[in-house]
Amino acid sequence: MIELEGVPELVDPVMVAAFEGWNDAGDAASTAVAHLDREWKGEVFAALDAEDYYDFQVNRPTVWLDGGVRKITWPTTRLSVVRVGGEKPRDLVLVRGIEPSMRWRSFCNELLGFAHELGVELVVILGALLGDTPHTRPVPVSGVTSDPDLARTMDLEETKYEGPTGIVGILQEACTHAGVPAVSLWAAVPHYVSQPPNPKATLALLNRLEDLIDMRIPLGELPEDARAWQLGVDQLAAEDSEVAEYVQSLEEARDTAELPEASGEAIAREFERYLRRRDGGGPASPPGSHATESGDPATYLRDGPGGRVRPPKPQRPEATDGATDDDTAESSDASDGDASGASGASGATDTSGTRGTPGKTGTSGPSETSDAADSESSDAESSGSSGSGSGSSDSGSSDSSED
Repeated sequence: MIELEGVPELVDPVMVAAFEGWNDAGDAASTAVAHLDREWKGEVFAALDAEDYYDFQVNRPTVWLDGGVRKITWPTTRLSVVRVGGEKPRDLVLVRGIEPSMRWRSFCNELLGFAHELGVELVVILGALLGDTPHTRPVPVSGVTSDPDLARTMDLEETKYEGPTGIVGILQEACTHAGVPAVSLWAAVPHYVSQPPNPKATLALLNRLEDLIDMRIPLGELPEDARAWQLGVDQLAAEDSEVAEYVQSLEEARDTAELPEASGEAIAREFERYLRRRDGGGPASPPGSHATESGDPATYLRDGPGGRVRPPKPQRPEATDGATDDDTAESSDASDGDASGASGASGATDTSGTRGTPGKTGTSGPSETSDAADSESSDAESSGSSGSGSGSSDSGSSDSSED
């Protein structure tokens, strides 16, 4: 039995989780949870024992100096609580960590134990995958669930994904078997600009989460960061004719597809979000605005050692949404975001190498992203890039259609 001392009784709590590694292309999902924790000043109340779930040769501890005293930070998963007031108060339990190396069933059971003790009513797992989607268009985010009733009531996709999965897909299934409503949200990250950070994908996940749980999320500087990020990638693409031609082919494929972003319902939802922000007194971002993260754009379009400097000139791809759901939201969950882009898993994805983690190393992962883009646009488990500095060894595939 898990005993929680010092944690107040929560109001309609929702657990929001993200894990660095295979299901986190561009660090989009883990950065989203970190943003919530920072903006709402989350208070850590528990951390899982690193010895139980991590291989320290894969996710190494770090040493740092604190006033001349050497200290060690161990890779783990931490839980924090944020209390959100307002007219409709609702508290969040934030779970942020690295995809575990072992004992996934015990890992999920421990998280479910916390959820039970805190009275969590809904679990939302964020993921990101690499996909054939242009950086110039809205980031596709798909929401998937294994619960048919939940799919109907919350307008989500019921996951149909089959194939390799990550901790996002495993946790979602564990929640389903335990009778806890669970949803995976997957953002599709352009495979040709997969290095973290990707504030535009992070912003897209937060916007979808805001709609899902009916809460206004403070975005801070994220919209401006997203705009800066897109301008930086635009600039680099314009300097390389092959990249520019490739991006144009993705745009044409995307524009000719039936995109939810172009539907009347999606436009209305975006406008409602704009009005909600304006009436709430926070900085209003006009409909369709995105964020970008400033920084040196010189690395955005480059692959890691042994990878191509630019994506191959593709044949005109069929119009596809480019986002796959997840198994992290598994492909269908990727739809949620998790799948479609598993690092390099997506057939057309040219993952760039960073941190030696999946999705960033240009290694091709399970063909889950392909599935995610296909049938798991709603189901994909984003196989993504390895968590920042996590060094997760899962090679990016996106469990895109799974959860």
